Amino acid sequence: MIILGIESSCDDTAVALVQNGRKVLGSLVSSQVKLHRRFGGVVPEVASRKHLENILPIIERLLRETKTSLNRIDAIAVTSGPGLSGSLLVGVNTAKALAYIWQKPLIEVDHLAAHIYSNFIEKKLPLKFPMLALIVSGGHTELVLIKSRTNLVVVGATLDDAAGEAFDKAAKLLGLGYPGGPAIAKAAVMGKVDPLPRPMLEQGLNMSFSGLKTALGRAVGSAKKSALAYEFQEAVTDVLATKVTRAIRRYRPKALLLAGGVAANKVLREKLKQIAKKHNLPYYIPEFKYCMDNAAMVALAAYFLGRTDKRGWYNVEVKTNSWKLKYESRNT
Repeated sequence: MIILGIESSCDDTAVALVQNGRKVLGSLVSSQVKLHRRFGGVVPEVASRKHLENILPIIERLLRETKTSLNRIDAIAVTSGPGLSGSLLVGVNTAKALAYIWQKPLIEVDHLAAHIYSNFIEKKLPLKFPMLALIVSGGHTELVLIKSRTNLVVVGATLDDAAGEAFDKAAKLLGLGYPGGPAIAKAAVMGKVDPLPRPMLEQGLNMSFSGLKTALGRAVGSAKKSALAYEFQEAVTDVLATKVTRAIRRYRPKALLLAGGVAANKVLREKLKQIAKKHNLPYYIPEFKYCMDNAAMVALAAYFLGRTDKRGWYNVEVKTNSWKLKYESRNT
């Protein structure tokens, strides 16, 4: 079974072909980082227009480079949200058009679920439920309890800025460039600096990073940029690590997963590794190339979430199936 995945939730146009939910036959990403760098962040209108230019050529290139004919593709999977509305519209409408023309089933996939399933790309991991996943990216920061293959529930989330967004804004305040996560990590050096706050550290599973960004803005000029970058990175990762620890104690998962663009941060990866070791939990993280937005994770998530019964795929006729994450009360 081969699934064509399409991802356009933010500023990367990505396509991939995944076979049997494991093997990546081909994966291409057209990045817009250089385009948005001069603005210090993603400009939605610019991003959606670039997706329009990129999406059909990159699909054609993928099929050509993998030598995959249309009759070998069993279904099309596309990110339907959350994300930038204009960017999502390009991907979803392209997927719908191709599904209609090619007479293929269409599976709409939740972007956050796709990030979780990026842990399983080209890996055969034991699925022991429940599992706990921390998703950290430029637009999202969520704690997700995975009760079964198709039952994923958000049990904690940021109430304002996502961790990746906070890194971007912090890097801009420090004059370190864009994207902020890698810039902060590269510049970070331990030094003498007043401690920054750890927002909502003792309060449930929800998070907040906007106040931390404000505190950094007030501290700019009082210490070296490198020391402030180090302290900011420590503050963000301390909050995330504390929330993960609290969720482990509350839900007693059988494995810990990390996903999303900020999952590439080495400090965060190491802190969660130590937490998993302390609680004797298997710890899964994606390869660096699959931490960022990509379409292989979309196709793989569709494979796991789309098989609804023993008969296999939906029906022969073209049909749309959508799948969304569930949310617990935000008072967690």
